[in-house]
Amino acid sequence: MPLLTDLFYLPPVEYFVLISDHRELCINGTERYQKQTYRNRAQILLTNKVDTLSIPVLMGNSKQLYKEIKIDYDQKWKNIHLRGIQSAYGKAPFFEYFFPYLEIVYAKNLTFLFDLNIELLTVCLKLLQSNTKLKVVSENVDANNYPDTRGIINAKEGFGSRNIMTPYPYSQMFGVNFVPNLSILDLLFCKGPESKDILNLSKKND
Repeated sequence: MPLLTDLFYLPPVEYFVLISDHRELCINGTERYQKQTYRNRAQILLTNKVDTLSIPVLMGNSKQLYKEIKIDYDQKWKNIHLRGIQSAYGKAPFFEYFFPYLEIVYAKNLTFLFDLNIELLTVCLKLLQSNTKLKVVSENVDANNYPDTRGIINAKEGFGSRNIMTPYPYSQMFGVNFVPNLSILDLLFCKGPESKDILNLSKKND
């Protein structure tokens, strides 16, 4: 059954646990943009901290459609993000195999945040060997006919406040203690083909 869901930038692991049983994701192409969400930020693990990668955007007004939000390329965010990802995962087991897929998307210098996030999510699903497809739908889609997970994953709250996953620890690049629910990049670069199994093991056992 199709799932109505949010569109995030390099989403956290719990997002992929949430969508894992669905073969089609419906993204609302007519929703309003919301600040301070995972729509323009992602978290990665550096040597001594968790770092937040944030995409600067050009905001006309608070009622703008998500699809109309433009990326601010006057700020050198792209170099910062790519260098950050390389610093965090350059020595990870699957970095050299997966990183080129991301570079291709960033090299396009896409104008709109929505389009960048669609392309990156498509790449992440491909690297997870997932058969899940993406579909952009209009606001008049009947939400009563679809499971609706929009708004569940809140960047301002810890994942423990949601009943989505029980983190399954895997070996990370830095630190002694496992850091859960980072961007899916952390899992992909560290575990490669095993990532899908770890997502299944992270599902909540109700």
